[in-house]
Amino acid sequence: MELRDIEIFLTLADELHFGRTAERLHVTPASITKAIKKQEREIGAALFERTSRSVRLTPIGEQLRDSLRPSYLALRAGIQQARTAARGPSAGLRVDLLPYNTSVLHLYWQEFRTRHPQWELQIRRPTIITDPLSMLRDDSVDALVVWTPIREPDLTVGPVLFSDTRVLAVAADHELAERESLPAEALADVPHIIGADWPEYWEGAYLPFHTPGGRPIPRGTYATSPDDALVLIAGGEFVHLFPAHVTEYWSLPDIRFIPVPDLPRLPYALVWRTDAETERTRALARVIRDLGDRTDRR
Repeated sequence: MELRDIEIFLTLADELHFGRTAERLHVTPASITKAIKKQEREIGAALFERTSRSVRLTPIGEQLRDSLRPSYLALRAGIQQARTAARGPSAGLRVDLLPYNTSVLHLYWQEFRTRHPQWELQIRRPTIITDPLSMLRDDSVDALVVWTPIREPDLTVGPVLFSDTRVLAVAADHELAERESLPAEALADVPHIIGADWPEYWEGAYLPFHTPGGRPIPRGTYATSPDDALVLIAGGEFVHLFPAHVTEYWSLPDIRFIPVPDLPRLPYALVWRTDAETERTRALARVIRDLGDRTDRR
């Protein structure tokens, strides 16, 4: 079996669901089905029992899972260690922010640089937000500051840096633009922009699928970046929920930001890939834990 085949098999063995497996591996369910059928032909036995309602490992599948998992994890760890060694002992720590680099976060970065002057800390903001978690998986970044919950078995969720209230961005001439605030129930009345390729539970944490009263909150279109979202909002057809700290950075004549006070606060935590954890990652997590959650500073 190729390494990718092993990854597909072990992921499906964890999820026991073709759709979720495809979502985690960023492929189509059909490609997962094709790969598993190929593996079963090569082995000469069924690895999974499938029905319309469930997927289960066969006894041979369980045996293969237990045999492959330790070797696979060791191989992944070895590859990551080689990458780390190639970057050298004084390599930097690359951290991407889905929130903006708000003033409450600066203290973390300053403290890390004070404690660890031997390591360069690079704070960046991704321009494309279609699938931020993939940046961890393809080693484009060492850690992310993202909203939670994150329920991915290959990712570690570290300490929370802060949480934020929510604002609804609407066009300046939108019918809601003059409101001082909005109840969460009003979110059901307008079509929303959402990021593409977000796991469903993660999307629901950012923009609930239903109001507190049970009304569905409509998804109108997708955006690949904040700039795309702003263009769509200014056009007047769609709206978008943002964390309230964006108002520190944006003052836009064609867009209004309206507080939605009865939505839960959105917590942001440090997240990294478990098998790529380094001393630098642990050091930043310690700094965040030592300084504490900055929510009360907002």
